[in-house]
Amino acid sequence: MKRKIAVSVPEELVAGAEAAVASGRASSVSAYVSEALGDKARNDRLVEVLDQMDRELGPPGKRAEAWARRVLGL
Repeated sequence: MKRKIAVSVPEELVAGAEAAVASGRASSVSAYVSEALGDKARNDRLVEVLDQMDRELGPPGKRAEAWARRVLGL
């Protein structure tokens, strides 16, 4: 089920969404925004899981952080 809402969005973000539609990367601005909201929700859930892991196991050590940076190319 879809629900129509009205939101205020910075012009540069609207321009980015419209550019995605124009280039074929999104079928519509609504689809672009829906995907972005889904990405944000998944990211929030991941942060919750990682925070829970930190509470249960402690934060990652320096070796684990170095490995993650290397693997992620950071």
